[in-house]
Amino acid sequence: MQRKALRRVLNAALAVACLVPGLVAAQALDPARSRIEFELQTRWGQTITGYFPRYDGEVVVLPDGRHEVRIRLATASVEVEGSRRYARFARGERFLDAAHHPWVEFRSDPYAGELVRSGGPLYGTLSMHGVSRREAFILEPSECARPARDCDVVAQGRVLRTNYGVESWRWALTDDVNFRLRVRLQDPAP
Repeated sequence: MQRKALRRVLNAALAVACLVPGLVAAQALDPARSRIEFELQTRWGQTITGYFPRYDGEVVVLPDGRHEVRIRLATASVEVEGSRRYARFARGERFLDAAHHPWVEFRSDPYAGELVRSGGPLYGTLSMHGVSRREAFILEPSECARPARDCDVVAQGRVLRTNYGVESWRWALTDDVNFRLRVRLQDPAP
């Protein structure tokens, strides 16, 4: 009889925990095994590749079992491969304006956990340069049984920088910014 009573108490506590906002499981992205990069094209066909070495990111499991991705990219940390000058330009007032807009943020809509295995569009809100817009990133189908643990979760997305008020250098750079994310989660604490 005591077992049944204890089981009812535990089930009730679990049900309450699922209803209380803030009591959700979150797993941080692993910065040692993740990479968030972007590409721009010049009008002359040159590809400029950059990345965000500093960011905060997590995958939150919501009380209803769906997931949500939250990522903040530090604009002051942007690096451009092979060019310190381009990196300074990217962080500067005429592009990302890191002094006034320190973060690029993405918060996904809630999605079923199966999405990281099957692949497909991940919708959400991207905020950059003081502007928030709906965007979609396309997740590639997983190459393993435990995505983000045993293999990378790979996502790509294309945004138009002028939609976010980043209009400088239009004579030299195309409007498209292509993001590519390869992410893993930190191992849970023992």
